[in-house]
Formats: sequence, C-alpha cells, structure tokens
Amino acid sequence: MPAEALKCKECGAAYALEARYVCDRCFGPLEVAYSAPSDDPEALKRRIQAGPHTLWRYSDFLPLEGKPRAALPTGWTPLVRADRLAGRLGIRELWVKNETANPTHSFKDRVVSIALARALELGFDTVACASTGNLANAVAAHSAAAGLPAYVFIPADLEEEKILATGSYGAQVVGIRGNYDAVNRLCTELSAEREGWAFVNVNMRPYYSQGSKTLAFETAEQLGWELPDRVVAPIASGSLFTKVARGFEEWIDAGLLDGRVPAMCGAQAEGCSPVAKAFAEGSDVCRPVKPDTIAKSLAIGNPADGPYATELARRTGGSIDAVTDDEIRAGIRLLAETTGIFTETAGGVTTAVLAKLAERGDIDPDERVVLYITGDGLKTIETVRGTFEVTEIAPSVEEFEAALGATV
Repeated sequence: MPAEALKCKECGAAYALEARYVCDRCFGPLEVAYSAPSDDPEALKRRIQAGPHTLWRYSDFLPLEGKPRAALPTGWTPLVRADRLAGRLGIRELWVKNETANPTHSFKDRVVSIALARALELGFDTVACASTGNLANAVAAHSAAAGLPAYVFIPADLEEEKILATGSYGAQVVGIRGNYDAVNRLCTELSAEREGWAFVNVNMRPYYSQGSKTLAFETAEQLGWELPDRVVAPIASGSLFTKVARGFEEWIDAGLLDGRVPAMCGAQAEGCSPVAKAFAEGSDVCRPVKPDTIAKSLAIGNPADGPYATELARRTGGSIDAVTDDEIRAGIRLLAETTGIFTETAGGVTTAVLAKLAERGDIDPDERVVLYITGDGLKTIETVRGTFEVTEIAPSVEEFEAALGATV
C-alpha cells in the first residue's frame, strides 16, 4: 500500500492507518500521507493506462492494502468539451466533467468506493453516513452491492427524490429534525458508541476524502496528461475542492504532469456561503451559518475544510463566489440548453459562478477551464418547476400552426 500513515494537517502528528479522523494532540483533522512513488513516471503512466476504466486504475495513489472489493464500477466519467457554453460565456476552451454518469449519478460514488473498500479491510460490518442527499444514495447503493447493512442519517426536509432513491436500496433512512450540521453531530457521537459501524464521512473520513482526488487524475489523463488552467468546483464542506487540488499536486510531484496547480475557483449558494464570505473578507475563519438555499447538497453551515479552501483559492490565484437561488436556477438552465447535461442545484451553483467569473473578466480568453458537475438534475427536479412553459394543443396541424407556427 502506498499510504504510510494518517497525519494531522495542523501539527503533523502521525498515526496508524486505522479508523480515526481527529488528532489526539491538537484536535486537527487527519489525512492520509503517502510514500513517494518508487517507479519512474513512464512506468506509472503505463500501469495506469493498463488499468480498468474505473477509479481503481489509480490504485498507486489510493489508501488500500490489496485489491479492492467493490461491486459497483465507479469513475471514468465523461469529460465533455462544451463549445456552445464556452461561446456563450466568451471562453476559448471549456470542459465539463460530468459526474452524473456514476452509478448513483453523483461524485459521491467515488468517496464511498474508497471508504467502503477500506472499511472492509479494517473489518467493519455496517456502513453509515451523515448526508445532504447524494452521499445517502451512494452509501445505500454500494452497501447493497456489498451485502452490508446501511444506516443513512439525513435532514428530514431533504428532497423527496433523494430520500426515495436511498430507501429503494434497502438502507435504513433516519430523518433528523434539524439541518446537516445537527445530523453530523449525532453521527459523530454514534461513531464512538457503535462498534463495527463505519461512518464513511466521520471515522472513515481520511480514506473517504481520497476518492475526490480521482476527479483530478481523470481530468488530467482525459486532457492528454495535461493540466487545466482553471477549475470551477462546488464547496460544501470544502473536502472535494481541496482534494481535487491535492490530486493535481500528487501527479505533479510524481512527474506525471508538468506545470502548477490550476487556479481553484469555489462555488457556494448565497444561502449557505460561509467560505465565500471568509474569502471576500480576507479571513481564514469561516463563521457558521444557518443554511437557507435550494442547493441542499451544499448546505453545510459549518464546513470542516473551509479554512483550507480559502487558503487554496488564494494560493492558486483563484476565488470563491456565491450566487442566489435565482442564479442557481438560471445556471441549471444555461448548462442544460448549451451542453445537454441536466444538473442538480449544486451544478447550477457552479455554472452560475462560472458565468459570473466570465462576466467579471476573471477568466483569460486563452485559458483552458474545467467545470465540475457533481450531480444529476433528476435528484432536484422540483427546482425547475415553473421555469418554462408547456404549450398544450389538440392533435391537429391547425392548432399547432395557430399556437406555434409563427415561431418555427
């Protein structure tokens, strides 16, 4: 296994590769630390290219002891060149990483694949999570495929589509009367009480977060082993945002890529934007907020990795912006009508922020930009209700011509 230890991001203390997520010395977050690759870059590249068309082709950069036991193939999603959207926004080269093509139609399949595989190696027999929706779907589906019981804790007012899908996989769904931060507090308490339970984003969090790196690996490989100049990605806890950059860094350090980490641009909804506010104020402190937005999958009012996200955006010459609910709906429509990709509200956030960056002149016309779309629009279908009209007619040519003939 290329992983060496768990290390504290604050004080650097090292721990065994077990199920723990917080430093005993300073209470800082733990992350997986790796040894340098022993092979030369060309040998690494050949091994990757010979691997399966799933995220497991990147096993040299993932924290597992042996061959993963995973039943749902995840990853290797399309990287779509979006020329019509680029033209609308005045960008020379724009790519959309379409994560709706994963088994449960979001990037959360990636993080669950890694966490579940490591949980099996550590001997856990039950899988659980705190979720704003997409993670609930992924945990339920991957646990079902692995034959393990799953307990999914969600805010009780979550979108119905996400609740129905989660329950369909046979998971025990527990609705909490409170927001995500209340759900997460309960799961943190339960993780200390329930022996044999792997909470993928609590006691398994250091491994879980590694799945997001594979988004960067795939992006670079699909671009012909080249880096983008700018990335636009959503921020909820900040884990996805920071781990995508970590993926680019690891491949630069391994000699697989030339250049530097792209300008990292984060996207939040105004109704839950503690990281965007901290960035705008020049602060590293993300003051907790009470979420109030249609983008429920990003509604984390106390983001664990918020300070690391603000530091990353500043260090790479990027930014973190927030958009209104109306701008989110417009972003969903803009992406759909220019690319054919229907995204959930989180993708509406990132698309709307991309449009804001372009309008503001932050994107150089010669830049290569990658937009990360992390979930399917069928999961938040209610948000597009009322945004277009259906013309109803009798089945006759005359009625069609009278209603729409002048428009075609």
